[in-house]
Amino acid sequence: MGSRGAPLDSTIEVTYAVLDAARVREAMLDPGAGAVVVFEGCARDNHQGRSVELLAYEAYTPMALAELARIRGEAMDRFSLIRCAIHHRVGEVPLMEAAVIVGVASGHRKEAFEAVAWIMDAIKASVPIWKRENYRDGEKAWVEGERRA
Repeated sequence: MGSRGAPLDSTIEVTYAVLDAARVREAMLDPGAGAVVVFEGCARDNHQGRSVELLAYEAYTPMALAELARIRGEAMDRFSLIRCAIHHRVGEVPLMEAAVIVGVASGHRKEAFEAVAWIMDAIKASVPIWKRENYRDGEKAWVEGERRA
């Protein structure tokens, strides 16, 4: 991990590795930032009344990286962000581990919170990453991206 506030090696990642929220937070630190928000989207044990055992993600990685970079760039401009990173995991994601981490730094909290929510909606709407839920009863199902109401 670099020095405090040092930029990440990659602001955009699609990886099989376990995601590191502390690494993302460290990279968001900036003396001009009055707000740092790090969001972790974690695998939970239920969905629509079904008991979930684990999640598995697949991606068309070159297109996913390009789309995540586009979303990051738009978020930087739209919310006047100082820093932004988006990391998404692929492969099997056990319960309680992060499938996605979004980090942002901005001058003020309102823009930081709004940016994270907007980024997550944009990911679900357009990034070619697909989620399969593995249920405790042995069944599996692909899940469509869901947007906040």
